[in-house]
Amino acid sequence: MDSEDGRALERVASAVRQFDDVLASSVGVVEDRCSFEPLARVSVGAERTRTDPVERMLHRRSLRPGKKGGPCVGPTKRGKGTKLMVLGDGASTPLGIHVDSASPAEVTLVDKTLDSVSVARAHHPGRPRKYPDRLIGDRGYDSNTLRESLARRGIEPIIPKRRNNTIATHQDGRKLRRYKRRWKIERTHSWLFNFRRLVVRYEHSVDNYLGLIHMACAIITLRAVMK
Repeated sequence: MDSEDGRALERVASAVRQFDDVLASSVGVVEDRCSFEPLARVSVGAERTRTDPVERMLHRRSLRPGKKGGPCVGPTKRGKGTKLMVLGDGASTPLGIHVDSASPAEVTLVDKTLDSVSVARAHHPGRPRKYPDRLIGDRGYDSNTLRESLARRGIEPIIPKRRNNTIATHQDGRKLRRYKRRWKIERTHSWLFNFRRLVVRYEHSVDNYLGLIHMACAIITLRAVMK
C-alpha cells in the first residue's frame, strides 16, 4: 500500500524480475508512480554484500578437516590410500589379513601378513598353524631376500622373476607350474570387495576398518563351510 494516500501498488509483479530486485530502489520498481522515500532509504541500507570467495568454495566435504586422514594412510602416485594384504588358502578362504599404509611395497609387508595367520589344526591339538606349506605371489614380490626368508621358515616360495632379474633364486620350473593357481587369491579379493563398505575406507580409525574386514572374512568362511 502507498504510505501517503493508501493507493495499491500496481504492476509490481511484472516489474520485479528476480529475487534480488526486492531490494532495489522504489523508483525502479514503479516507474510511473511517485517515489517512496521511506522505502528507498530501507533499500539502500539493505544492499547485499559481496560473497567471500572462500564461502563459495565451502562444501559439506570441505568442512571435514580429517578427510582421508588417520592411521595407516599414506601417499601414492594416485593420492592417499590404505593397502590391504590378504593371504588365502586353496579354496580362496582368507587366512591372514594385514592393513597398512599404501606407501610401502608389498614385499615389505609379507612378514606382517604371515604373522596374522593362525589356523587351528584339525587332527593334532596344540598350537595353531602359522605358516603355509607354500606361498604363491606375483612378480611384484620378486625379491631374493624374501624368497630366502620364506625358505628359512619352511615355506616354499613360488614367485616368478621379473625380466630384468638375472640372478633370481628358487626358480625351479616344475614348482613354478603352481603359479597358474594364483587366480584363487584374486577370487578372495573379489569376495571381499563385494562388501561395498570395504571398497572405500570411510573409517578414521584403522581398528574399525580392520574389524569390518574381519567380519567380511567370517561371512566368507561361513558361506564356504555351509556349502
